[in-house]
Amino acid sequence: MAYAQTSLTELDPVWHRICEEAEDAVVAEPLMGGLIHASVLHHKNFEGALAYRIAMKLASPEMSEQILREIADEAYAIEPALTSDARADLVAIYDRDPACHRFVQPLLFFKGFQAVQAYRLGHWLWRQGRHDLAYFVQMRGSEIFGVDIHPAARIGKGIMIDHAHSIVVGETAVVGDNVSMLHSVTLGGTGKEDDDRHPKIGNGVLIGAGAKVLGNITVGQCSRIAAGSVVLEDVPPMKTVAGVPARIVGEAGCSQPSMTMDHLLDHMD
Repeated sequence: MAYAQTSLTELDPVWHRICEEAEDAVVAEPLMGGLIHASVLHHKNFEGALAYRIAMKLASPEMSEQILREIADEAYAIEPALTSDARADLVAIYDRDPACHRFVQPLLFFKGFQAVQAYRLGHWLWRQGRHDLAYFVQMRGSEIFGVDIHPAARIGKGIMIDHAHSIVVGETAVVGDNVSMLHSVTLGGTGKEDDDRHPKIGNGVLIGAGAKVLGNITVGQCSRIAAGSVVLEDVPPMKTVAGVPARIVGEAGCSQPSMTMDHLLDHMD
């Protein structure tokens, strides 16, 4: 077994479970054996598998898989927080997405997870001053995943982007830990402002499908933004906003809306 190469003292429970699920998946569907072995079982740790998978997704005739994999390997070796955050993202998806039944699914199949990991790589490059390479990663992430996150944006850990289609996150946006959002969310500006011009999203926020949060505004922790809303003003913590333009319509409904993924408005105080 590939994961048996890791000593007991170094055992990574997330990686161990991914490998066990991968072996079961090969038995259940032998035609997937090549992909699963190349993406998971061939690697001795989560870092290697993640670097391989992201490189394979971002590769193009303009930038080879080998070069991208070397970049990712370098990033993960220098900054272990990149892959510890990736583990938190993976567990968040498993915990919050009812369509996710195994840890191996986000790594292999979920473009929301893969897009966030591509962003994390691009953000690392940006902070290293390698801006053109960071822009390339952003471009490929947008082309492949339909998720356009500027590499200068700051995003926390435990992030779930469900369905992950038509997501836009601007250059000066900040997203806290344990945030959940659905497809077609925009964290954007309101025009051609310079400097700090994008939203600041607090920890534990739930952002519904199609919501637009625009301008240098703050969305307080553990708040909810209803689907289709356009948010142009600050949102206090633990409130629900809805509408165009969005207004406070009640409390958040629970202490951790991003965890429960409860979008219903008909039972609020």
